[in-house]
Amino acid sequence: MTERLLIARLGRRGDGIADTATGAVYVPYTLPGETVEVEAAPGHPDRRNLLRVEIQDPDRVAPVCRHFGICGGCAVQHLPEARYRAWKRDLVVGALADARLDAAVGDLVDARGAGRRRAVFHARRGTHDVLETGFAAIRAHHVVAIDHCPVLDPGLAGALDAAWAIAEILTVQGKPLDIQATATDAGLDVDVRGSGPLPPTLMTALAQVADRHRLARLTRHGELVAQRAVPIVRMGRAGVALPPGAFLQATAAGEQALADFILAQTSQARRVADLFAGVGPFALRLAERATVVAADGDEAAVAALSRAAQATPGLKPVTAERRDLFRRPFLARELERFDAVVLDPPRQGAEAQARELAGSAVPLLIAVSCNPTTFARDARILVDGGYRLAAVVPIDQFRYSAHVEIAARLER
Repeated sequence: MTERLLIARLGRRGDGIADTATGAVYVPYTLPGETVEVEAAPGHPDRRNLLRVEIQDPDRVAPVCRHFGICGGCAVQHLPEARYRAWKRDLVVGALADARLDAAVGDLVDARGAGRRRAVFHARRGTHDVLETGFAAIRAHHVVAIDHCPVLDPGLAGALDAAWAIAEILTVQGKPLDIQATATDAGLDVDVRGSGPLPPTLMTALAQVADRHRLARLTRHGELVAQRAVPIVRMGRAGVALPPGAFLQATAAGEQALADFILAQTSQARRVADLFAGVGPFALRLAERATVVAADGDEAAVAALSRAAQATPGLKPVTAERRDLFRRPFLARELERFDAVVLDPPRQGAEAQARELAGSAVPLLIAVSCNPTTFARDARILVDGGYRLAAVVPIDQFRYSAHVEIAARLER
């Protein structure tokens, strides 16, 4: 059964929203003012699948990718640039308003740069047992097979071909695969997850794929399969040898924009704590002029950060500590020695650490987040503890998606 809907506004996930007698209904790939024909989305009573746009917004733009509307990776390629920028900034404005936080939000910083330098390709057996390698479909469990992606960094050229080759070899295992590819200075770094233990014959076949596609490194669940070169990424003066499957900011330009904000805001700080430091994109740059304590729960990331700091001439002392900041946050009294704290947690935020910071005397906090909702929750805790939200800057390194990065300054 089909129905016609008038789209009233754009939602936070990029879906168009229609107001109906039964409540709000969400329709992907639509724009406000459009009249659309839709059908039910099984299992999602408040959502509809778009069949066609009957009356189109005159500002609608052509998508940059032929897979748009099928692949679930991008939400708003049809949105014109000025409205795209306003919508993405409003994701931050709305989250702050929901948390009753009063702060000026700066203009959106375009940090797409050359494109996304990390991608996770999924490989599954689909309909009629056909191998599909690509990205997940929107709100579905099947994989959309793709042959290119225009939002990826040129450094990932060849990554999709390598992912297909890996999937074809491992298809005999009959297991769904996640294949993470990262662009590094030495070439592609690829880690395969989901295969389970492999016999020597398949490990040899994977090594041959790595050689044929000239991968810098190929690992399986972090276990080395083949390596031509150490996958290194520059972070300020330092070169970091990445652990398998390491987390990086989505784009190199995004990392630089965040680092520039942090360095500008902490220019007078001489002792800095970098919490949820990862492999050190901020700690290693901060150490060019300040003493740094860097903490993270990922042992391999902390080890990589420490090795990079030790190997880089001219840095101030860097103390790298493995610490689960969710279960064992830095206590208020431990924070007394720092002039500034940088906080960059994963999507779930850092509620426990925020509560300790709220009770501390640290004069300056720099918060980075990829989730406006958890950022606003944690900022509310800090403001209630006596901090002022002095600056908020949205940074867009997730082009065409509903994700946005935030950098903020909080001061006593």
